[in-house]
Amino acid sequence: MSTLPKILVTSAGGKTGIPVTLQLLGKGYPVRAFVRKRDARADRLEKAGAEIFAGDQYSISDMRRAMAGVQRAYQCAPTAPNGLHFNAVFTAAAHEAKLEHIVTLGQWLSAAQHPSLFTREVYISDILIRMSPEMSVTSVNPGWFADNYLMVLDSAAHLGLFTMPLGARDVKKNAPPSNEDIAGVAVGALINPEDHSNKIYRPTGPQLLSPDEIAAAMARALGRKVSYMDISETMMVKALRALPPSNYSEAAVSQLAIYADEYRRGSFAVNAPTDDVELVGGRKPESFESIVRRTVAARPELRASLSKRLGGLMSFARILLTPALDLDKIQLDRDYVRLNDTKFSQDTAEWLKTHKPLRAPAIANQAT
Repeated sequence: MSTLPKILVTSAGGKTGIPVTLQLLGKGYPVRAFVRKRDARADRLEKAGAEIFAGDQYSISDMRRAMAGVQRAYQCAPTAPNGLHFNAVFTAAAHEAKLEHIVTLGQWLSAAQHPSLFTREVYISDILIRMSPEMSVTSVNPGWFADNYLMVLDSAAHLGLFTMPLGARDVKKNAPPSNEDIAGVAVGALINPEDHSNKIYRPTGPQLLSPDEIAAAMARALGRKVSYMDISETMMVKALRALPPSNYSEAAVSQLAIYADEYRRGSFAVNAPTDDVELVGGRKPESFESIVRRTVAARPELRASLSKRLGGLMSFARILLTPALDLDKIQLDRDYVRLNDTKFSQDTAEWLKTHKPLRAPAIANQAT
């Protein structure tokens, strides 16, 4: 029987939850994986050695049961309108269970007056989780994931177009981290809280990239020409609605549009790249091209064919015919808490003070 502390992983079937669970198991730690239901992802984690707990993460009763006998936990709120509710449930249960250490997945953009409700909820959640003096906390605050670009990989593969509302094609605005590298930083902090307690990390990829460079990496991985096309937020939202399977609710899409605005403003380029993946996760950060190559290898449907090209053209036509969403109305209809005086990250003095460049060597590695 393992003498290592048992670790609870919430949202264990998600983008970072799966690699966090697998990496912890690979290091010999006992893991309880909190999932919504037993499916193929849960089966994969169970086969790897995880104890599966299927339940409702918004239920404090379920969260209390999930934390029984646990010493540490990974707090990863679902991408949903009720993120603050989830984090309040998690925090209350963690306090009652007297957990010794928490690693929480936050946001690089987190700011008190941010236009995004989701982001303001992260800001408040970060305060709540630190209110218990007996429990140490490490925050992992990634920016724009590499995984976000993969949403349009089908279009790149079959139409040769990388379409996103990212602004100027030649400006370096993001150093995208892989899900696995984000997980590596979380795992490093979970297994060694003495060194990482009460610290904040921002995992990134190894280089700042422009939209043209992202398209070029896709092209090399796919073995075909790919060109970047700057589209409107309206077109992005229509694409997310039109192309199944969509993992984004209308509520989540309304917030993603705000994050695209932050992208164009250059907020994800601030203090990027960092060396947190290597220093905390103990691994070299994966390049974006390597991430795309892994994805292409795992998805045979991305191979070029006439039928796939025709399907891509039909999908593009479907996007054009899809009605646009009124993002402001979505937030009004859902009675989102709205502030009169909102500020994007770089317009906030507190954000600038706490997000200034920290490591000159990492910044020097921006050249491609």
